[in-house]
Amino acid sequence: MQLCRWLPGREIIFVGDSSFAVHTLAAALPDTATLITRLRLDASLFAPPDQRHEHTLGRPAQKGRPLPKLKTLLKDAKTEWQRIVASSWYGKQTDKTLDVTSGTGLWYRRGTPPRPIRWVLVRDPSGRREPQAFMSTNVNLEPAQIIAYFVRRWQIEVTFAETRAHLGVETQRQWNDKAIMRTTPSLLALYSLVTLWACDLLGHGVLPYAAAWYKKTEFTFSDAIGAVRMILWDQDIYRQHPPDPDIPETQPSRLKRMTQALCSLHNVQSRAKRCPSRQVYAS
Repeated sequence: MQLCRWLPGREIIFVGDSSFAVHTLAAALPDTATLITRLRLDASLFAPPDQRHEHTLGRPAQKGRPLPKLKTLLKDAKTEWQRIVASSWYGKQTDKTLDVTSGTGLWYRRGTPPRPIRWVLVRDPSGRREPQAFMSTNVNLEPAQIIAYFVRRWQIEVTFAETRAHLGVETQRQWNDKAIMRTTPSLLALYSLVTLWACDLLGHGVLPYAAAWYKKTEFTFSDAIGAVRMILWDQDIYRQHPPDPDIPETQPSRLKRMTQALCSLHNVQSRAKRCPSRQVYAS
């Protein structure tokens, strides 16, 4: 709500897992903000209330008749499914074929005002994953858009996990709130700088560095840090070395192997500190 007050003219989309599927949160957001989360298959959805006329008695109704549960629609043979292709899905899958059905309704719970939502029921044609449902407080979004927005959440979670593991976000030894407010954005900015720099260093045809017992086919953030360290440390090793013809310098090929091993060892030690069972590899 604070972000919505700071940015009144901008559309904001909040994406969260099932723990954020809360009636109070959905009811508190203004119309300029959209909440996209998972939805329980037994969620209580209702049709809009009947239109009032001059002879209608009593208070205005907040909701209409109950809608069928989503778990009932899964078993109903009359449910119409639409086949779409999602650009990304679980397990780094791309161009994933999914069967979806969607509709609108009032998401209601006693004590909070009803909120119109668009629900999306997703079924995996291959049967590898259980059916699941998503919801959006913006009823104008298409089902494919809702799925695409929800999938982006996984990239954000990976970013926070990598910055915590390799850059120390949320583990700073600081007691001052202002210091934490300064260092956390700086570390997140450092993550972006390392990633952008590594994209130029790790081009096509370059294979990730991996140990003999671990086969790795794609680059990770630890590879990005290692590549950036390689450039910085390699240029700095002989910067203060006095030119002396009697003292032979290390061969460039051997120096490169030593620097590469040192960069990779630093990553291994960082992981071992977080997992005591892996300290044997660091030693």
